Amino acid sequence: MNATQHPTIDEIQEQIVQEFSMFENPIDKYEYLIDLGKQLPDLDEKYKTDLNLVKGCQSKVWLHPDLNGGRVRFEADSNTVITKGIIALLVRVLSNQKPEDILKTNLEFIDKIDLKSHLSSQRTSGLGAMIKYMKAYAMNFKEKN
Repeated sequence: MNATQHPTIDEIQEQIVQEFSMFENPIDKYEYLIDLGKQLPDLDEKYKTDLNLVKGCQSKVWLHPDLNGGRVRFEADSNTVITKGIIALLVRVLSNQKPEDILKTNLEFIDKIDLKSHLSSQRTSGLGAMIKYMKAYAMNFKEKN
């Protein structure tokens, strides 16, 4: 793949499903999710504002979008490692994608890796809020183009 090609949302989702399929034990999946959160680069403090705060999450989640070359780039952070792992997965799947692709995608990997069964109901609703915000940013960028 050359520098101008980006993996599709479906390709990235399939990679994540394959990674999580290596773990049979739900605790190992949870630990892997935490590791993904630890690997997510910290968000610059200047973006940790109320404007970038995702409402509807139990933990604090900041999401900073940017449009570059017709593709949405997301940066994110959270004050808890498990939530940071969740947003890290979403950033991995949806960042560097075209707004219209983000809007039409079905995030199948969430069910395929059985993510929701390992989350509290509050974290599950927070996951929904994160997705809603990311799609809203994509819609906003699409309408501006």
